[in-house]
Amino acid sequence: MATNQKVSGRTYGAIFSVALLSFIGILTETATNVTYPELSRVFNISLDTTQWITAGYLLMVTIVMGTTSFLLKRVFVKRLHLIAVAAFIIGDIICALAGNFPVLLFGRFVQAAATGLSTPMMFQLIFTNIPRSKLGSMTGIAAMVISFVPALGPTYGGLVATALSWRMIFWLVLPLAIISLVLGQWLITNIPLAETKPFSTGSFILLALAMIIWIYALSIIGKTGFDFKFWVILLAALLLFAGFVKANGSGTTSLVDLGIFRDLPVALDGLNYFNLQFINIGISLVIPVYSQYTLHASAFVSGVVLLPGAICGAIISPFAGHLADQYGFKLPVLLGNVLFVIGGLGFWLLQPHLTPLLMMVLFIILRTGFNFAFSNTISNATVNVAAESAADVSSLFNMIQQFAGATGVVFLASLMAIFQNHGTGSMAQRTYVGGQLDFIMTVALTILTLVISLFNYHHQDQR
Repeated sequence: MATNQKVSGRTYGAIFSVALLSFIGILTETATNVTYPELSRVFNISLDTTQWITAGYLLMVTIVMGTTSFLLKRVFVKRLHLIAVAAFIIGDIICALAGNFPVLLFGRFVQAAATGLSTPMMFQLIFTNIPRSKLGSMTGIAAMVISFVPALGPTYGGLVATALSWRMIFWLVLPLAIISLVLGQWLITNIPLAETKPFSTGSFILLALAMIIWIYALSIIGKTGFDFKFWVILLAALLLFAGFVKANGSGTTSLVDLGIFRDLPVALDGLNYFNLQFINIGISLVIPVYSQYTLHASAFVSGVVLLPGAICGAIISPFAGHLADQYGFKLPVLLGNVLFVIGGLGFWLLQPHLTPLLMMVLFIILRTGFNFAFSNTISNATVNVAAESAADVSSLFNMIQQFAGATGVVFLASLMAIFQNHGTGSMAQRTYVGGQLDFIMTVALTILTLVISLFNYHHQDQR
């Protein structure tokens, strides 16, 4: 990691160009959340099928991220950036012109390759060019990209879909992709580490299959519930994950360095990073869907519900990073997790009284807590590993957060779909019951995250 305290404008510009690509990738990822009811009608599909445009996107992002630890050590970031922007533009045009759901889904997969490359690139540029004294603040700013945008996306999507068309969600971001292309190819100069080990193809295939089957198992819950088929498929996914761990640790090469998780604080940070993003992405889907089906709000209003929380998160992230630079990571992480629990409890306990305005207030609390904890969790993990392992932290933690997002979307959507597909009463009543189950799951995970954080920092204080 850089030790010189002065950071050039060129470095900031390079980071911005990659961050912009991540921004528009995540923006289109979540902008479609508010269009689920419309897409279900247009393409004549159910909610548990529609959610694949988000869950499938996140899954593909995670799979691509599985290659980034290797690529960032072998390939110039400038070249990877060019590939990523090209993938985004091609996928974006396919989505905008899609005449059926499979074509739309294919376009989302192509776009996902861009985000899968860009987000680890952003953190790699930060970890290798920003000094330790400014790391918390810079990762806090970067966190605005991957935590603020999931909440901004539904607002953007709701506004565009209501005023224009869901297809314009994709057309309007093309100029930003071109700006990223020009700036990145002009400013990025990062040199790879000249890794000589070959790519671990076997590990990659096992990991990709494990994640695909895992998400598929969760996706069928909405149609068949937790039946025997679900448990068999889930077991197959777990066995493939075990096979990946074994293959990754054997032989002369590995896909990623899982050895960083031998350090307990890093392992606990990884678990909490998963929990935080599971709730962040999952609840950002549940709120717009619940608002439309149960509260009968418009797509625009359902998206706007998330906007104040997104703005608060954007303000909090740099402050949370500065707080970590001054007092350590423990204070902002624990403060964030307490607020996280309060927000989650609010959705569950106040569900009979929920209105779009009340959901907005509760989401502000939830997102404030999230942004205090999120970027500082990965930063805490980074300072607990050797400098040469920064790329592995960047790759693994970004894989974790994308996989967590995919898991959160598909699992919470499937829980709601169980009652939409098999419940009794009106669609509003069925969605209410499914939403209640989602809120209970959210509370359980927020409490678990707080407990893990308390144990983690107690352990670190004792070392």
